Amino acid sequence: MICAVKQSVSPTINGSDLFLRKKPYPARPVLQLVPALRKPERLGLVTVSRPLHVNSVEKLSFGSVRYREDRIKCEAYEAADQSKPVEPAETKSEAARKLKIGIYFATWWALNVVFNIYNKKVLNAFPYPWLTSTLSLACGSLMMLISWVTRIAETPKTDFEFWKTLFPVAVAHTIGHVAATVSMSKVAVSFTHIIKSGEPAFSVLVSRFLLGESFPVPVYLSLIPIIGGCALSAATELNFNMTGFMGAMISNLAFVFRNIFSKKGMKGKSVSGMNYYACLSMMSLLILTPFAIAVEGPQMWAAGWQTAISQIGPHFIWWVAAQSVFYHLYNQVSYMSLDQISPLTFSIGNTMKRISVIVSSIIIFKTPVQPINALGAAIAILGTFLYSQAKQ
Repeated sequence: MICAVKQSVSPTINGSDLFLRKKPYPARPVLQLVPALRKPERLGLVTVSRPLHVNSVEKLSFGSVRYREDRIKCEAYEAADQSKPVEPAETKSEAARKLKIGIYFATWWALNVVFNIYNKKVLNAFPYPWLTSTLSLACGSLMMLISWVTRIAETPKTDFEFWKTLFPVAVAHTIGHVAATVSMSKVAVSFTHIIKSGEPAFSVLVSRFLLGESFPVPVYLSLIPIIGGCALSAATELNFNMTGFMGAMISNLAFVFRNIFSKKGMKGKSVSGMNYYACLSMMSLLILTPFAIAVEGPQMWAAGWQTAISQIGPHFIWWVAAQSVFYHLYNQVSYMSLDQISPLTFSIGNTMKRISVIVSSIIIFKTPVQPINALGAAIAILGTFLYSQAKQ
């Protein structure tokens, strides 16, 4: 606690006037002897009592007759043995906010790693990416419906205009989700995510040539390591597959359009990040289901399911359930994180997420990686980080 005490000081007389004697000039009127406060010539420190400390005490002396205002500055501490002022409440709230964001990020990365591991296990034993994608959307939609019915989560207030603007977002989300799953069914998880780290390059190119947006020079320069790193990694991939490569590229393009449609169509909509993704999953499920039936069909699913159960056993059912649940959870947490942080922080977090997925998948699945391939991945991820810095 800091306070300032102001006081007015009465006129003073010089010490030579203390003696009464005759003078050749008219005598001054007799003034009451009062000590005067002068402006400090040096800083002093006077301890009044513990825990109160008085700083900048003005020097007391006899001076000429003049009026002046002097200040006494005080600092108080909570306890006598403390040496620092009381910490403001804002500092504690900022620390709590950073801790909350850190928990969001750690949960987001962990859930994403678990999803990719189980998703790859399912696709290795059950190579039907269209049904796998459908099940993950269906599981998330069912979880949110139960949350709304039981009042665990607040039911969003939507109207026809909301679903109308959500439709193009859901189309792009569906294409991106299926394309990424197709890619992971053909190539290693690490390779898919290395190619998906090139999404910023698609974002800049689409925004520049289709929307007419311009960007600063550093943004364009950051695309060089992104494109070069992805190309180097693809050229040196031991298990390269064109279908897997094109699936990751299509996923990048679809998610770019999803982001563009989201920015244009969802302005002014008061729906939380969790409920927004829930609505997006439900509409994507309605869009995807008929296409999944047409492309693969129940007969193929039944035959593939029997084969997987005979080879893996009952654990395969747990793998399917886990990849479906964790897919929804990691996306839900990512949207909840976006509500709490800036786009720049989210981009950095997304870059770090890809690193965690690439490293963990290489370790768990023992994916062979050449040094030149690892170098390409590092360059592409570094370019993604530079892009997030330059974009902001």
